[in-house]
Amino acid sequence: LSLYSSPAQETKYVENPKTELEEGVSRLRHVMEPYTAWCQLGLWFVFSELELTESSKVKVDSLLCSGFSSEGYEFLQKPPAGFYPRLGVISFAGIIGLFLARGSKIKKLVYPAALMGIGTAMYYPQQAVVIAKVAGTQLYDWSLQGYIAVESLWKDN
Repeated sequence: LSLYSSPAQETKYVENPKTELEEGVSRLRHVMEPYTAWCQLGLWFVFSELELTESSKVKVDSLLCSGFSSEGYEFLQKPPAGFYPRLGVISFAGIIGLFLARGSKIKKLVYPAALMGIGTAMYYPQQAVVIAKVAGTQLYDWSLQGYIAVESLWKDN
């Protein structure tokens, strides 16, 4: 026998009201549903109409299931030490760049890329130096080609 009386078993399920974000996502999904269904149907039709031979099936399977995707999967399963914190810092730098780039579309492209580049250079300095050297050489070559083109146009006139 219980020392305490049991509480009444009257429970009532109350659904939480949807937030504005949830409503917006729901509306977007309902608006996009015909298009996604059409795309899925189109892909199903294309793949069902293709009569693949065994050799081409093997090629498609190997293309989809191996290569970069399996290497990337294995890398993410056994990452090097400190990979996820570095990834977090670099991603957070990109989000901060998006936050700071209010207004201009150019800023929305430049700020996140620049801040992510700075964050990446912090963690991978040797690779950043190599990339900077290659980019500097390419930029110098392009500027020299532009200078020669403008000079030839100027001399022709």
